[in-house]
Amino acid sequence: MVSDRRPILLTNARVIDPSRDLDQTGDVLIADGVIKEAGKNIRSAGVPEGAEVIDCSDLVVAPGLVDMRAFIGEPGAEHRETLASASLAAAAGGVTTVVCQPETDPPIDDPATVDFVIRRARDTAIVHIHPMAALTKKLEGKEMTEFGLLRSAGAVAFTDGMKSVMNAQVFRRALIYAADFDALIVHHTEDTNLVGDGVMNEGEYAARLGLLGIPTASETIMLERDVRLVVETECRYHAACITCEASLEVLRRAKDKGLPVTASASINHVALNEIDIGSYRTFLKVSPPLRGEQDRQALVAAIKEGLLDAIVSDHNPQDVETKRLPFAEAASGAVGLETMLPVGLRLVHDGSLPLLQLIKALSTRPAELLGIQGGSLRANAQADVIVFDPDVPWVLNRATLKSRCNNSPFDEAKLTGRVLRTIVAGRTVYEYV
Repeated sequence: MVSDRRPILLTNARVIDPSRDLDQTGDVLIADGVIKEAGKNIRSAGVPEGAEVIDCSDLVVAPGLVDMRAFIGEPGAEHRETLASASLAAAAGGVTTVVCQPETDPPIDDPATVDFVIRRARDTAIVHIHPMAALTKKLEGKEMTEFGLLRSAGAVAFTDGMKSVMNAQVFRRALIYAADFDALIVHHTEDTNLVGDGVMNEGEYAARLGLLGIPTASETIMLERDVRLVVETECRYHAACITCEASLEVLRRAKDKGLPVTASASINHVALNEIDIGSYRTFLKVSPPLRGEQDRQALVAAIKEGLLDAIVSDHNPQDVETKRLPFAEAASGAVGLETMLPVGLRLVHDGSLPLLQLIKALSTRPAELLGIQGGSLRANAQADVIVFDPDVPWVLNRATLKSRCNNSPFDEAKLTGRVLRTIVAGRTVYEYV
């Protein structure tokens, strides 16, 4: 990590800035922790004295990524991930802002715990970390938390993480309460009764493997319920992890009606399908489960269209003891902070997504939804910037990942594109050597 705050001039780069629909060759000047200018011919106006000048020919300069959904174990599960280790993985992956989930021990359901996470991150992390607070006390789905106090303490949104609030009355009251604070409710849309003992997508492939399936209806029915409650309450609502084509139809109807409804998909669901599970590969057991190829393609098309607002890592580190088990018994979850961008670049290289749209879904739009700094190279914006080579080939070795756990579904995958430098608030925190 570079400790000085010298001005940085990134020259001859392909500059991508979705906040201005900008995709052009140019320069980016960073000083005093902010973007001074990003565009053409900046260097001709003069380089600040003592500036670090970096030639970025054939490289891309873009806003740092903003990840809306990542599990970090601190407090209570530091063996899986700490704020420090998560930030190292994030920086290596070009993620300059991480939004952590409330499923800690104790849960992030009171102002003191929110304050602890913020202070601990300030002391130990090298990227920005913001907590989402619990939607219900102890994540039990029974009683709302104090949204006003939690928001004042620094919570950027409210969620029960990977748990759905099954009680419609409790969820309706939460939406009504949140609307008074213009707070964002982020919900994991799965009907647990329909999920049952299922462990992968319901269908022919699950039957061949002899595994119990989870129907797409478990997601779509919950999303339908939530949208109907948004009609009543007019609360800002975000579906945390959409996985199937049927849910996209529900989302489209909600947006066509002008409802304050947004949604994201995980990088796993836009890059992988149920067939990738192969012979019971537990590193690909995630929640919600990987779906069919038709659903995956529908998600990618929805991102391109803007129907899906964001892509998240759904970073969920699991240790060896919980993953090296029979598929049905293994824990759900995959690490993703470090690989989200290179995996997303697969969609660019195969022509599915323009690079501008990918960066928008990974950076600009999440920052807008959460109302936080980031996702822009506009003048005076916070200087959270990444430099990456979109064309360099490499093979992922999970042993080199910076997360405390290495349960990556992309182990030994051939990837194209790598982050070379990550700048947070004007300071270089990661350089690929």
